[in-house]
Amino acid sequence: MKATLYIQSAVRHDLTYLKQSYYTPPFKVADITEDKKSGLLHLMLMCSSPGVLEGDDYRLKIDLEENCHLQLHTQSYQRLFPMQQGASQVMEVYLQKGATFVYIPHPVVPHKQAVFTVRNKIYLQGNNRLIWSDLLTCGRKLNGERFEFVKYHNVTDIFMQGRLIIKENCLVQPGVVDMHTIGQWEGFSHQASLIILDNPENIPPIYEAVNTWLQQQIGLSVGISSPTNTAIFIRILGNKAEPLFHCLNKIADLAIATSKRSFGLC
Repeated sequence: MKATLYIQSAVRHDLTYLKQSYYTPPFKVADITEDKKSGLLHLMLMCSSPGVLEGDDYRLKIDLEENCHLQLHTQSYQRLFPMQQGASQVMEVYLQKGATFVYIPHPVVPHKQAVFTVRNKIYLQGNNRLIWSDLLTCGRKLNGERFEFVKYHNVTDIFMQGRLIIKENCLVQPGVVDMHTIGQWEGFSHQASLIILDNPENIPPIYEAVNTWLQQQIGLSVGISSPTNTAIFIRILGNKAEPLFHCLNKIADLAIATSKRSFGLC
């Protein structure tokens, strides 16, 4: 199945609203914003398909006008069914000046023989805030499927005014690499990653708040770094999907609460 999704948001009276949207099956978009006066638009990306099937090709485009603040939610876990050739997804996000985008999708569950390639391209124009995550499981763990998928490849490119500033390349091939060895998943069954981009003055307090909270969590292996004065990278290994998903959402909440910027005009 070839499916497309387009979302465009804009600002009216200091509030972000859904300007226009277009989608084909199995996609659908719903506005789930509870506080209409907060300035932050919450949209739910819904999907009527039980999961990603052989040959599926998803194309998503998100366009945020100046000073928009959007958080895109997903409806449920993304299941990758058995395949021969594989499936793919391309997601493009365009943030104009002052725009904020938060994306914490549900965990990806690759079934036996799944092959999935994801390519994300994010274009920033300045004074942006981005919170972007990915959570991959070992498969249907309770069914005895641990690392029986063929390949999961997720590449994220982030551009600032046309210049590549961040590239994350996550390639997991259990049949090629021992996932339990040092430098891989080291006995854990779930991996989460999160990228935070913000203004330089906001990064140190966000880093301190997030790092302090992460050090208090039990049963996780965590790595956090700030390679530039505008970015924070976090990698987390654990053994359960739901706690990791809540962990990513908690980090996003901390980052937003700690940032000196509001969801009003930037």
